[in-house]
Amino acid sequence: MKFKICGLLCLLLTVALLFAPKREAQTSPTLLAIIHANVIDGAGNQPLRDATVLVRNGKIESIVAGSVNVPAGATVIDLKGKWMLPGFVDAHTHISDFRSARAALASGTTTARNMGIPHFVDVGMRDLNRAGHADLPEILSAGYHVRPQLVEYFFLDFPKLHDLMVGVKGDASVRRVVRAMVERGVDVIKVNVTERAGLPDTDPRKRTFSDEEIVAIVDEARKANLFVAAHAHGDEGAAAAVKAGVRSIEHGTYLSDATLALMKEKGTYFVPTIATMDDLLHPGGDYDNALLAIRGRHMLPRLHEATEKAIKLGIRVIAGTDTGYSPNSDRRMADETFELVARGLSPMEAIKASTILVAECLGINNRVGAIKPGFEADLIAIERDPLKDIANLQDILLVVNNGKVIVNRLSW
Repeated sequence: MKFKICGLLCLLLTVALLFAPKREAQTSPTLLAIIHANVIDGAGNQPLRDATVLVRNGKIESIVAGSVNVPAGATVIDLKGKWMLPGFVDAHTHISDFRSARAALASGTTTARNMGIPHFVDVGMRDLNRAGHADLPEILSAGYHVRPQLVEYFFLDFPKLHDLMVGVKGDASVRRVVRAMVERGVDVIKVNVTERAGLPDTDPRKRTFSDEEIVAIVDEARKANLFVAAHAHGDEGAAAAVKAGVRSIEHGTYLSDATLALMKEKGTYFVPTIATMDDLLHPGGDYDNALLAIRGRHMLPRLHEATEKAIKLGIRVIAGTDTGYSPNSDRRMADETFELVARGLSPMEAIKASTILVAECLGINNRVGAIKPGFEADLIAIERDPLKDIANLQDILLVVNNGKVIVNRLSW
């Protein structure tokens, strides 16, 4: 009888648990209140002093100046007059593993447009972030570069395209490569319209695709509602890409006045990646090669010149590191933002060029890149005013990603 009674009680308990209200419905929403913050919101032209930012369930609920009543149950972080900004949106990365992704996040990059790594691992990281893994930044993937000679490991992912191992040439071939990227769920198409600068055996001025091939790439991407980013150092290739309707020019070392004027006319974004070009000149970092150092000594002044002209013309110049955030990488978004100020942007303009304007280029400026109600709570905090010295961005004390505190060095 004793065992029957226990069995009956267990059955009743199991039924009660099955039909009980879900635990999530009984608990309060996740609340985070960041108080006494000087806020640069990425949208306006003036900071909001001594503000409270309320975050609920990963989204920004409100930004209010002065003292407010913090809701009961909220986790409170007191910035004590320190400075809060949107998380960086890096326009050009090559993040290839979890360690590098987390290093990017720790440096304040909460969103990144990844511009080429093997085997679509960044698509997986993107999906993990969107599934709630806030220890990873959101990553928008370009998959593989579209270029005349595809890397061999491309064909491990696409063995059915083995006939392209001899080269990608002609309208039909480039369209096949773009469609392969689309099928794997990429967020942007990257095309190399000139050769690379970071390899000693390539010529960064040399054009790769014809006008017709570039037009076909852009057209095929447009069918999938994807933007195209064009790697272009040489002016001839860059001009053809702008005419074809690419969304952005990456690097742009040798851009002519005529091509810059065309970019202004068409609204093409410019991602000069100055910090990584500077990296060519110095030992360590992503590059360490005597021939590249010689090349960099010539290319860097030309890139400075192109960027300064673009800024004067009012072209939307945005920040990208062109780094993988690997253990050898020593360039961060703070470095690129500093470079843009050196080339003529004001500190406030450079901050926007590292946040909301990048989000605009990526087509996600309705949810990231600014501290606004309804936006994702991707936030960073620093000790001192970056409008007085943009180098203050180098010391990130707080990182909040999707409303979750990832880095908190405020009490150290």
